Amino acid sequence: MAVSLPYRDELAVDFAWNEFTGAVGDSVTVLPIVVAVARLTDLSLALVLVWFGVFQVVWGLYYAAPLSVEPMKALAALLLAETVTTGEALVAGVLLGVTLLAIGRTRSLDRVSQYIGAPVVRGVQFGVALVLLSTGVELGLGNPMLAGVAVGVAALAAVTRRWNLSALAVLGVGAAIAASDVGTLGLTIPSVGDTALFTPATVTLPAFEAAAAQLAMTVGNAALATSVLLSDYFGRDVSADELASSMGVMNLVSVPFGGLPMCHGSGGVAGKYAFGARTAGANVVLGIGYVLVALFAVDVAAAYPVSMLGVVLALIGVQLGRTSLREVGGGAYPFVVAVGMVGVLVNLGVAFVGGVGVWAVWEWVSRD
Repeated sequence: MAVSLPYRDELAVDFAWNEFTGAVGDSVTVLPIVVAVARLTDLSLALVLVWFGVFQVVWGLYYAAPLSVEPMKALAALLLAETVTTGEALVAGVLLGVTLLAIGRTRSLDRVSQYIGAPVVRGVQFGVALVLLSTGVELGLGNPMLAGVAVGVAALAAVTRRWNLSALAVLGVGAAIAASDVGTLGLTIPSVGDTALFTPATVTLPAFEAAAAQLAMTVGNAALATSVLLSDYFGRDVSADELASSMGVMNLVSVPFGGLPMCHGSGGVAGKYAFGARTAGANVVLGIGYVLVALFAVDVAAAYPVSMLGVVLALIGVQLGRTSLREVGGGAYPFVVAVGMVGVLVNLGVAFVGGVGVWAVWEWVSRD
């Protein structure tokens, strides 16, 4: 069944089965990280999921395409690794909201991006992958038996050639275990997040460093790469500057009220397309699904086995690491790995700034 919305002549929202399966392609990149953050920080899972649900629907309908709405992975990784506090991560999200909105509204993303080489972005991405992997291993060691169950589920997914669904499969098994402990599910009404998370003490250097690290991934992956995929897959002409503006608005609206910093992402768009999504119907389905989970299944998160979350995070780290290396030529591997190692051993902010500097020098020398 297709429904045409009168305010957009070219927009058709299809609710065929492929849109439901397509929604899964984006949830793989969202649910494991969101659940882990809510389980290990002060953020409310119910409120975080509601914001994800709202903006899935808003941006899907606005851009007339199955656009992704994902966590800002660099910030999430730093938060899970306790490199930044919850308040510092939220401050970074607001800073990014202001920066991205300014970049998008002035249509200056092309000028900014030329100073950030693709290997720098992939290097930061690789660093995030290493942070997620190390954090996941540490959490998994808390309960080796449950971690072993999670590894077995992931291995089964790999054997059946469903590697891309391995994280979601483990998440589902862990949710079943948690649900059995919780028992009866009830209605939960989300409340606005604790504004005490925003204090003068959270405006720190780590918050600015985290924002800088995330900006590299956001510019390269969430704006530029996503713009290309929307054109390639769905024939939608959405500029990177438009995407930057929508990400800015999304974070300025949600983060001060308990939302987790969010972005678009080429991975989520590719996932939706691979699983069948062709219209914004996938966004509507997924947005409603997030809200339903927030209302009726949020207690499951409180009982979720942390060790199984660790395996999920490790799987996401492996997948992200493979993507970061696959998207650059073999000659750039050492640079990508070096930036990533600096990110995990020092911090992602230093890795980003240093990578931009080294890349600029390399480009200058190469021109000569």
